[in-house]
Amino acid sequence: MRILIIGGTGLISTAITRQLLEKEADVTLFNRGKTPPRFPKGAKFLYGDRRDYTTFVQQMREAETFDCVIEMIGYVREDAQSLVQAFAGRTAQVIFCSTVDVYQRPASRYPYREDEPLRGLSDYARNKIVCEQVLNEAHERGDFAVTILRPAHTYGEGGTLIHSFGWSTTYIDRLRKGKPIVVHGDGQSLWVSCHVDDVARAFVNAIGNSRAFGRAYHVTGEEWMTWNQYHQKVAQAIGAPEPTLVHIPTDLLAKVAPERAGICAVNFQFNNIFDNSAAHADLGFQYTIPFVEGVKRTVAWLDEQHAIANSDEDTMEDRVIEAWQKLSEGMERELGV
Repeated sequence: MRILIIGGTGLISTAITRQLLEKEADVTLFNRGKTPPRFPKGAKFLYGDRRDYTTFVQQMREAETFDCVIEMIGYVREDAQSLVQAFAGRTAQVIFCSTVDVYQRPASRYPYREDEPLRGLSDYARNKIVCEQVLNEAHERGDFAVTILRPAHTYGEGGTLIHSFGWSTTYIDRLRKGKPIVVHGDGQSLWVSCHVDDVARAFVNAIGNSRAFGRAYHVTGEEWMTWNQYHQKVAQAIGAPEPTLVHIPTDLLAKVAPERAGICAVNFQFNNIFDNSAAHADLGFQYTIPFVEGVKRTVAWLDEQHAIANSDEDTMEDRVIEAWQKLSEGMERELGV
Protein backbone atom coordinates (compact mmCIF):
# COMPACT_ATOMS: atom_id res chain seq x y z
CA MET A 1 0.00 0.00 0.00
CA ARG A 2 1.06 3.57 -0.70
CA ILE A 3 0.71 5.66 2.44
CA LEU A 4 0.98 9.42 2.85
CA ILE A 5 1.56 10.90 6.31
CA ILE A 6 0.86 14.60 6.61
CA GLY A 7 3.42 15.52 9.24
CA GLY A 8 5.62 12.52 9.80
CA THR A 9 8.34 13.92 12.05
CA GLY A 10 6.35 14.74 15.21
CA LEU A 11 6.13 12.50 18.26
CA ILE A 12 3.38 10.10 17.17
CA SER A 13 4.00 10.38 13.45
CA THR A 14 7.70 9.52 13.87
CA ALA A 15 6.73 6.28 15.60
CA ILE A 16 4.12 5.54 12.90
CA THR A 17 6.71 6.13 10.16
CA ARG A 18 9.28 3.95 11.88
CA GLN A 19 6.84 1.07 12.31
CA LEU A 20 5.69 1.30 8.70
CA LEU A 21 9.26 1.31 7.42
CA GLU A 22 9.96 -1.78 9.51
CA LYS A 23 7.12 -3.41 7.56
CA GLU A 24 8.74 -2.20 4.31
CA ALA A 25 5.69 -0.09 3.48
CA ASP A 26 5.72 2.54 0.73
CA VAL A 27 5.68 5.72 2.87
CA THR A 28 5.65 9.36 1.79
CA LEU A 29 5.78 12.26 4.25
CA PHE A 30 4.47 15.77 3.62
CA ASN A 31 5.95 18.49 5.83
CA ARG A 32 8.09 21.62 5.77
CA GLY A 33 11.34 19.68 6.06
CA LYS A 34 12.43 21.68 9.10
CA THR A 35 12.49 18.87 11.68
CA PRO A 36 15.26 16.28 11.29
CA PRO A 37 13.73 12.79 10.98
CA ARG A 38 14.34 10.25 13.74
CA PHE A 39 13.77 7.06 11.78
CA PRO A 40 15.73 4.92 9.28
CA LYS A 41 15.99 5.89 5.64
CA GLY A 42 13.34 4.64 3.29
CA ALA A 43 10.57 7.24 3.35
CA LYS A 44 9.94 9.63 0.48
CA PHE A 45 9.32 13.31 1.10
CA LEU A 46 7.06 16.03 -0.25
CA TYR A 47 7.79 19.49 1.10
CA GLY A 48 5.35 22.33 1.56
CA ASP A 49 3.33 24.50 3.92
CA ARG A 50 0.23 22.74 5.25
CA ARG A 51 -1.42 26.10 5.94
CA ASP A 52 -1.03 27.38 2.38
CA TYR A 53 -4.24 25.63 1.43
CA THR A 54 -4.40 26.47 -2.27
CA THR A 55 -0.85 25.28 -2.88
CA PHE A 56 -1.34 22.24 -0.64
CA VAL A 57 -4.38 21.06 -2.60
CA GLN A 58 -2.56 21.60 -5.87
CA GLN A 59 0.53 19.71 -4.66
CA MET A 60 -1.54 16.78 -3.47
CA ARG A 61 -3.51 16.58 -6.70
CA GLU A 62 -0.30 16.59 -8.71
CA ALA A 63 1.29 13.90 -6.53
CA GLU A 64 0.84 10.18 -6.96
CA THR A 65 -2.31 8.62 -5.55
CA PHE A 66 -2.24 7.02 -2.13
CA ASP A 67 -4.20 4.13 -0.68
CA CYS A 68 -4.29 5.79 2.74
CA VAL A 69 -3.64 9.33 3.98
CA ILE A 70 -2.83 9.88 7.67
CA GLU A 71 -3.48 13.45 8.82
CA MET A 72 -1.38 14.20 11.92
CA ILE A 73 -1.37 18.02 11.88
CA GLY A 74 -4.98 18.90 11.16
CA TYR A 75 -6.17 21.36 13.80
CA VAL A 76 -8.75 23.74 12.28
CA ARG A 77 -11.69 23.62 9.87
CA GLU A 78 -9.60 24.82 6.91
CA ASP A 79 -7.16 21.94 7.42
CA ALA A 80 -9.97 19.40 7.16
CA GLN A 81 -11.63 21.16 4.23
CA SER A 82 -8.39 21.29 2.25
CA LEU A 83 -7.83 17.60 3.01
CA VAL A 84 -11.21 16.79 1.48
CA GLN A 85 -10.51 18.98 -1.55
CA ALA A 86 -7.16 17.32 -2.09
CA PHE A 87 -8.15 13.67 -1.66
CA ALA A 88 -11.86 13.24 -2.40
CA GLY A 89 -12.04 10.33 -4.82
CA ARG A 90 -8.24 9.99 -4.78
CA THR A 91 -7.65 7.81 -1.73
CA ALA A 92 -9.47 4.90 -0.16
CA GLN A 93 -9.02 6.00 3.45
CA VAL A 94 -8.16 9.01 5.59
CA ILE A 95 -7.00 8.42 9.17
CA PHE A 96 -7.35 11.54 11.31
CA CYS A 97 -5.46 12.11 14.55
CA SER A 98 -7.96 13.74 16.89
CA THR A 99 -7.90 13.89 20.71
CA VAL A 100 -9.89 12.80 23.75
CA ASP A 101 -10.14 16.51 24.59
CA VAL A 102 -13.18 16.63 22.28
CA TYR A 103 -15.44 15.21 25.01
CA GLN A 104 -17.60 17.09 27.47
CA ARG A 105 -16.15 17.49 30.95
CA PRO A 106 -17.01 16.03 33.31
CA ALA A 107 -18.20 12.87 31.59
CA SER A 108 -21.72 11.52 31.95
CA ARG A 109 -20.12 8.20 32.97
CA TYR A 110 -16.66 6.72 33.42
CA PRO A 111 -14.62 5.49 31.75
CA TYR A 112 -15.31 7.59 28.66
CA ARG A 113 -16.65 5.74 25.64
CA GLU A 114 -16.50 6.98 22.07
CA ASP A 115 -20.17 8.01 22.07
CA GLU A 116 -19.74 10.59 24.85
CA PRO A 117 -21.01 14.04 23.70
CA LEU A 118 -18.41 16.15 21.91
CA ARG A 119 -18.36 19.37 23.92
CA GLY A 120 -14.68 20.07 24.54
CA LEU A 121 -13.85 23.13 26.63
CA SER A 122 -10.70 24.43 24.94
CA ASP A 123 -10.29 26.07 21.54
CA TYR A 124 -8.03 23.16 20.59
CA ALA A 125 -10.80 20.69 21.43
CA ARG A 126 -13.52 22.65 19.66
CA ASN A 127 -11.43 22.93 16.51
CA LYS A 128 -10.75 19.19 16.53
CA ILE A 129 -14.51 18.57 16.80
CA VAL A 130 -15.08 20.68 13.70
CA CYS A 131 -12.37 18.75 11.83
CA GLU A 132 -14.04 15.47 12.77
CA GLN A 133 -17.40 16.78 11.54
CA VAL A 134 -15.98 17.89 8.17
CA LEU A 135 -14.31 14.53 7.62
CA ASN A 136 -17.32 12.51 8.73
CA GLU A 137 -19.42 14.43 6.21
CA ALA A 138 -16.91 13.48 3.52
CA HIS A 139 -17.19 9.86 4.64
CA GLU A 140 -20.97 9.99 4.38
CA ARG A 141 -20.72 11.43 0.85
CA GLY A 142 -18.42 8.60 -0.16
CA ASP A 143 -15.38 10.84 -0.79
CA PHE A 144 -13.22 8.37 1.13
CA ALA A 145 -13.49 6.19 4.22
CA VAL A 146 -12.63 7.95 7.47
CA THR A 147 -11.09 6.53 10.64
CA ILE A 148 -10.64 8.80 13.67
CA LEU A 149 -8.18 8.01 16.44
CA ARG A 150 -8.33 9.86 19.74
CA PRO A 151 -5.15 9.65 21.83
CA ALA A 152 -4.91 11.10 25.32
CA HIS A 153 -1.53 12.09 26.80
CA THR A 154 1.07 10.47 24.58
CA TYR A 155 4.70 10.57 25.66
CA GLY A 156 7.99 8.91 24.79
CA GLU A 157 11.36 9.44 23.18
CA GLY A 158 11.18 12.63 21.16
CA GLY A 159 8.80 14.27 23.64
CA THR A 160 8.61 15.15 27.30
CA LEU A 161 6.42 14.63 30.38
CA ILE A 162 3.37 16.71 31.19
CA HIS A 163 2.61 18.28 34.58
CA SER A 164 0.45 21.01 36.12
CA PHE A 165 2.73 23.70 34.69
CA GLY A 166 2.63 22.31 31.17
CA TRP A 167 5.41 20.54 29.33
CA SER A 168 8.61 22.23 30.50
CA THR A 169 11.48 19.89 31.33
CA THR A 170 12.26 21.93 34.44
CA TYR A 171 9.74 19.57 36.06
CA ILE A 172 12.22 16.70 35.77
CA ASP A 173 15.04 18.85 37.10
CA ARG A 174 12.91 19.93 40.06
CA LEU A 175 12.16 16.32 40.95
CA ARG A 176 15.83 15.39 40.77
CA LYS A 177 16.77 18.29 43.03
CA GLY A 178 14.03 17.48 45.55
CA LYS A 179 12.19 20.75 44.93
CA PRO A 180 8.44 20.91 45.66
CA ILE A 181 6.06 20.29 42.76
CA VAL A 182 2.82 22.20 42.22
CA VAL A 183 -0.23 19.96 41.78
CA HIS A 184 -3.63 21.28 40.75
CA GLY A 185 -6.44 20.70 43.22
CA ASP A 186 -6.00 17.83 45.65
CA GLY A 187 -4.19 15.68 43.09
CA GLN A 188 -6.92 13.03 43.13
CA SER A 189 -8.34 13.41 39.61
CA LEU A 190 -7.46 10.46 37.39
CA TRP A 191 -5.07 10.59 34.47
CA VAL A 192 -3.67 8.24 31.84
CA SER A 193 -0.50 8.32 29.76
CA CYS A 194 0.43 6.05 26.86
CA HIS A 195 3.84 5.49 25.33
CA VAL A 196 4.06 6.60 21.72
CA ASP A 197 5.03 3.14 20.45
CA ASP A 198 1.71 1.67 21.62
CA VAL A 199 -0.30 4.58 20.21
CA ALA A 200 1.46 4.41 16.83
CA ARG A 201 0.74 0.70 16.48
CA ALA A 202 -2.99 1.43 16.52
CA PHE A 203 -2.58 3.90 13.64
CA VAL A 204 -0.61 1.34 11.66
CA ASN A 205 -3.21 -1.36 12.28
CA ALA A 206 -6.00 0.96 11.15
CA ILE A 207 -4.55 1.30 7.65
CA GLY A 208 -6.75 -0.51 5.14
CA ASN A 209 -8.78 -2.00 7.99
CA SER A 210 -12.40 -2.01 6.79
CA ARG A 211 -13.68 -2.60 10.34
CA ALA A 212 -12.34 0.86 11.19
CA PHE A 213 -14.10 2.69 8.34
CA GLY A 214 -16.48 5.31 9.73
CA ARG A 215 -15.37 4.67 13.32
CA ALA A 216 -13.62 6.59 16.10
CA TYR A 217 -11.34 4.94 18.65
CA HIS A 218 -9.59 5.68 21.91
CA VAL A 219 -5.89 4.82 21.97
CA THR A 220 -4.96 5.77 25.52
CA GLY A 221 -3.09 4.61 28.59
CA GLU A 222 -4.56 1.93 30.83
CA GLU A 223 -2.87 2.66 34.15
CA TRP A 224 -5.44 4.88 35.85
CA MET A 225 -3.35 7.12 38.10
CA THR A 226 -4.23 10.02 40.35
CA TRP A 227 -2.01 13.00 39.67
CA ASN A 228 -0.35 12.38 43.03
CA GLN A 229 0.50 8.86 41.91
CA TYR A 230 1.66 10.17 38.54
CA HIS A 231 4.29 12.39 40.16
CA GLN A 232 5.33 9.64 42.53
CA LYS A 233 5.85 7.22 39.64
CA VAL A 234 7.86 9.75 37.65
CA ALA A 235 10.10 10.30 40.67
CA GLN A 236 10.47 6.54 41.10
CA ALA A 237 11.38 6.09 37.43
CA ILE A 238 14.16 8.68 37.50
CA GLY A 239 15.53 7.75 40.92
CA ALA A 240 14.44 11.03 42.51
CA PRO A 241 13.38 11.48 46.15
CA GLU A 242 9.74 11.07 47.13
CA PRO A 243 8.27 14.31 45.78
CA THR A 244 6.88 17.08 47.97
CA LEU A 245 3.53 17.93 46.40
CA VAL A 246 2.03 21.39 46.90
CA HIS A 247 -1.71 21.31 46.24
CA ILE A 248 -3.24 24.57 44.99
CA PRO A 249 -6.92 25.06 44.01
CA THR A 250 -7.24 24.65 40.26
CA ASP A 251 -9.17 27.86 39.58
CA LEU A 252 -6.63 29.91 41.53
CA LEU A 253 -3.68 28.21 39.88
CA ALA A 254 -5.09 28.80 36.40
CA LYS A 255 -5.71 32.45 37.26
CA VAL A 256 -2.24 33.26 38.63
CA ALA A 257 -0.36 31.27 35.97
CA PRO A 258 -2.72 31.12 32.98
CA GLU A 259 -0.12 30.51 30.27
CA ARG A 260 1.37 27.55 32.08
CA ALA A 261 -1.44 26.15 34.21
CA GLY A 262 -4.52 27.16 32.24
CA ILE A 263 -4.78 23.61 30.91
CA CYS A 264 -5.55 22.43 34.46
CA ALA A 265 -8.90 24.25 34.39
CA VAL A 266 -10.10 22.84 31.05
CA ASN A 267 -8.55 19.38 31.29
CA PHE A 268 -6.43 18.13 34.20
CA GLN A 269 -8.93 18.80 36.98
CA PHE A 270 -11.34 16.30 35.40
CA ASN A 271 -11.01 12.53 35.38
CA ASN A 272 -9.35 11.36 32.17
CA ILE A 273 -9.93 7.61 31.93
CA PHE A 274 -11.06 5.87 28.75
CA ASP A 275 -12.51 2.60 27.51
CA ASN A 276 -10.17 1.16 24.84
CA SER A 277 -12.34 -1.89 24.12
CA ALA A 278 -13.13 -0.88 20.54
CA ALA A 279 -9.47 -0.33 19.69
CA HIS A 280 -8.59 -3.66 21.29
CA ALA A 281 -11.19 -5.44 19.16
CA ASP A 282 -10.69 -3.72 15.80
CA LEU A 283 -7.14 -2.35 15.83
CA GLY A 284 -5.32 -4.89 17.97
CA PHE A 285 -4.41 -2.08 20.35
CA GLN A 286 -2.38 -3.22 23.34
CA TYR A 287 -0.93 -1.27 26.25
CA THR A 288 2.49 -2.89 26.49
CA ILE A 289 4.85 -0.31 28.01
CA PRO A 290 4.27 0.33 31.74
CA PHE A 291 4.38 3.98 32.73
CA VAL A 292 7.49 3.75 34.90
CA GLU A 293 9.40 1.99 32.10
CA GLY A 294 8.20 4.54 29.54
CA VAL A 295 9.30 7.42 31.77
CA LYS A 296 12.77 5.89 32.13
CA ARG A 297 13.08 5.68 28.36
CA THR A 298 11.78 9.21 27.80
CA VAL A 299 14.04 10.84 30.36
CA ALA A 300 17.05 8.85 29.13
CA TRP A 301 16.40 10.26 25.66
CA LEU A 302 16.08 13.80 27.04
CA ASP A 303 19.37 13.35 28.90
CA GLU A 304 21.07 12.17 25.72
CA GLN A 305 19.83 15.30 23.96
CA HIS A 306 20.90 17.54 26.87
CA ALA A 307 17.32 18.77 26.75
CA ILE A 308 16.43 19.01 30.45
CA ALA A 309 16.31 22.66 31.49
CA ASN A 310 17.79 23.99 34.73
CA SER A 311 14.93 24.75 37.10
CA ASP A 312 17.13 27.20 39.02
CA GLU A 313 16.77 29.57 36.06
CA ASP A 314 12.95 29.49 36.11
CA THR A 315 11.54 30.85 39.37
CA MET A 316 7.84 30.95 38.44
CA GLU A 317 6.86 27.74 40.23
CA ASP A 318 8.82 28.71 43.35
CA ARG A 319 7.11 32.12 43.40
CA VAL A 320 3.67 30.53 43.12
CA ILE A 321 4.48 28.09 45.93
CA GLU A 322 5.80 30.88 48.17
CA ALA A 323 2.70 33.02 47.57
CA TRP A 324 0.39 30.07 48.29
CA GLN A 325 2.21 29.25 51.53
CA LYS A 326 1.91 32.86 52.71
CA LEU A 327 -1.79 32.87 51.84
CA SER A 328 -2.33 29.59 53.72
CA GLU A 329 -0.44 30.83 56.77
CA GLY A 330 -2.45 34.05 56.74
CA MET A 331 -5.73 32.13 56.68
CA GLU A 332 -4.59 29.96 59.57
CA ARG A 333 -3.68 33.01 61.65
CA GLU A 334 -6.95 34.77 60.85
CA LEU A 335 -9.02 31.72 61.72
CA GLY A 336 -6.97 30.94 64.79
CA VAL A 337 -5.94 27.50 63.58
